[in-house]
Amino acid sequence: MKQPYVLVRARPEPEFEISVDGIPVPVIPGQTIGAALHGAGIRSWRATRFGGRPRGLFCGIGVCFDCLVTVNDSPSLRACLVEARPGDRVSTRTETGPGEPAVQDPAARNPAAPDPAARDGQGGRDQDERRRDGQGTVNGR
Repeated sequence: MKQPYVLVRARPEPEFEISVDGIPVPVIPGQTIGAALHGAGIRSWRATRFGGRPRGLFCGIGVCFDCLVTVNDSPSLRACLVEARPGDRVSTRTETGPGEPAVQDPAARNPAAPDPAARDGQGGRDQDERRRDGQGTVNGR
């Protein structure tokens, strides 16, 4: 499969690499960190606090906060908005609290979290995600 810039006869700058958790990831100049991760086949790089569900690019335009990463020691940056630069050091690990080490494994982060494969049959939602109004809808509608 041809790269998009080949199809339009563009002549971009040479590719470079960034380091993501110590692993080199190729970048085409002008790509955001999120686009580079997605292009490298990395679809999720963090997990929710409750339930440990995987997160990565969701909106892709900076509205949500699902793609947070640390870039060159600057925490909580949205990967979809930060343009990758040669030599960037990206960390996907999140600190769990003062003095606690970063934990990458979602099960280790929340051992009481339900198994994502074991759903309760309610439209794919876990028990703790259902609305509390008893109807399973917003404002009973």
